[in-house]
Amino acid sequence: MEKKRTVAFHTLGCKLNFSETSTLSRMLENEGFEKKEFDDQADVYVINTCSVTDNADKECRQLVRRIQRKAPESFVVITGCYAQLKPQEIASIPGVDLVLGAAEKFNIAQHIGELAKGDAARICSCDIDEVSGFNASFSQNDRTRTFLKVQDGCDYNCSFCTIPMARGKSRSDNVANVVAHAEQLAADGVKEIVLTGVNLGDFGKGPDGTIKYDENFFDLVKALDQVNGIERYRISSIEPNLLTNEIIAFVANSNKFMPHFHIPLQSGSNEVLKLMRRRYKRELYAERVALIKTLMPHCAIGVDVIVGSPGETDAHFTETFEFLHSLDISYLHVFTYSERDNTKALDIKPVVPIPVRNERNKTLRNLSYMKMQYFTNQFTGQTRKVLFEAFEKNGMMEGYTDNYIRISTPYRKEWANEVVDWKM
Repeated sequence: MEKKRTVAFHTLGCKLNFSETSTLSRMLENEGFEKKEFDDQADVYVINTCSVTDNADKECRQLVRRIQRKAPESFVVITGCYAQLKPQEIASIPGVDLVLGAAEKFNIAQHIGELAKGDAARICSCDIDEVSGFNASFSQNDRTRTFLKVQDGCDYNCSFCTIPMARGKSRSDNVANVVAHAEQLAADGVKEIVLTGVNLGDFGKGPDGTIKYDENFFDLVKALDQVNGIERYRISSIEPNLLTNEIIAFVANSNKFMPHFHIPLQSGSNEVLKLMRRRYKRELYAERVALIKTLMPHCAIGVDVIVGSPGETDAHFTETFEFLHSLDISYLHVFTYSERDNTKALDIKPVVPIPVRNERNKTLRNLSYMKMQYFTNQFTGQTRKVLFEAFEKNGMMEGYTDNYIRISTPYRKEWANEVVDWKM
């Protein structure tokens, strides 16, 4: 009997990448590959890359070197955003055999089948303007919660961002297909679905990036709310200008959509938002937060913010800090600006020194910690519903309340993949 070929995956970056890696894994398993852990020996290693920050690029190169040391005869495949943006740079890394751009990642099985060790690294990519089509993806690491990709690409051109260059035009699935995927996941025992995309609120554009569906993100939310078997939905991230009052009101009255929003801000200064080419002002952001907390005082609100972007003065940063401090939010995801090739931000002056960027990051991370402590303490003594993960680590298990407070407790098998009433 012929020995199965083995494959191992590593994902860098966002929930969207995790959903796509999981789908690539299932595709190769269907082709007869046996999946291995990334630290194990494997015939093929696939790294799904991010390129939002410089760290992701560096980490990719480090991972390739690590594979070279432990398994020099194995094939190394690089895909994802970094692979689309800088295919030649990746192909020049010793040990890389195959670079798959945005249009080719879902043809991975065919490309791997054509590899021969010792050949020069192959690049299978195209200009991002030629990328069209939508490939539905979902993660299924265990049965508890899954990331379901419903949208890809972005038509916004923020000055700091490479994602439109890495993923192409905004395009999405349609409501009927997403509902069918949710029903399939429910049948497989999934209890929670996290809706993911690059610009989720822009849902409704067809696979070629044109508006051809007579449906939008609110239509999708309403349809998913009717799917039997799925107990929880979360909206992974949604732009404040696309988070409408009707979506907020619907979530407030839904038993399935959790009281939890993640809303990118990026800066609390209108001047910096303009330099970033964001499509809203801080006043709109404050209005969204106020409405959410009026309708759902218990709702968790997460915020993305970038520190040290070009043109951000000390006064601008102080403005951002004070704005965030004033908002009734729960936690921050803080990103330190890093220069990305071919972005408009490179033309903006003055450039913020890296030590200043790092100090600002530290200041906002401290604020995030205090915000989360304050938010969590509000619920002391209350009973909230927690969906526990099936995963056990060091005798412990974790889960999240409906409003996204992490709970850790000694492992109990009967609680895995179950919603439990939990005294806070």
